[in-house]
Amino acid sequence: MRLAVISDVHGNAPALDAVLEHIAGEHVDAIVLLGDHVSGPIDPKGAAERLMGLDAVAIRGNHDRWTVDTGSRGAGAVDRFAQGRLSAEQLTWLAGLPATAEVGDEIFVCHGTPENDETPWLDNFYDGRTTTLPSEEEVAGHARGIDSAVILCGHTHIARTLRLSDGRLIANPGSVGMQLVRGSPDAHYAIVEKGRRGWQTALIAVPYDTEAAAKLAEANGFPGWGESIRHGWAGPESLG
Repeated sequence: MRLAVISDVHGNAPALDAVLEHIAGEHVDAIVLLGDHVSGPIDPKGAAERLMGLDAVAIRGNHDRWTVDTGSRGAGAVDRFAQGRLSAEQLTWLAGLPATAEVGDEIFVCHGTPENDETPWLDNFYDGRTTTLPSEEEVAGHARGIDSAVILCGHTHIARTLRLSDGRLIANPGSVGMQLVRGSPDAHYAIVEKGRRGWQTALIAVPYDTEAAAKLAEANGFPGWGESIRHGWAGPESLG
């Protein structure tokens, strides 16, 4: 089995288009969407249209919940912006997505951790320019009770793959639509496949027209997002 894994598009349709074009040449068996699909100031409606048109396994992220219910704790300006751009059909699709899913017999997918879509898993969130990989004990704790050989998560926007001591693979594909801190503005996704030696991961960065995407964010009233999208060096404080 060969899967394309997409997370954290955040309404960045130009970045998503670049990733989908790249995936088209990868001969995958399925596409998995890990949440935070539309919340962002670029083109949430276009991103939703493209994602809904895929024959993909899809779950929701925290920003998907907040886009559906902008009065909930944690919801912000980009969630309200996205809700205002989506059609009733798109909001219904978003509201109906499950928190977790399984793909076949060997793959479990979630957004943050299996218990909470707001909790980071493989990396703690940014402290200035630094992120910290938790201990194996902490990482394994969130995987307790999940027997799947492969566990996929998103949320942190940081691409990482690791193995627990028991052999289980956990992978975060990074973010398609919003890069921070690390100076890699390209759109990120992953290919996960089972070969003769077991499951393996390729973390992929795809260049796209970040200048055009940044100008759309700025034109829609989010200059900090424009700076982050354009260069990938800004921190999360730029997204307020």
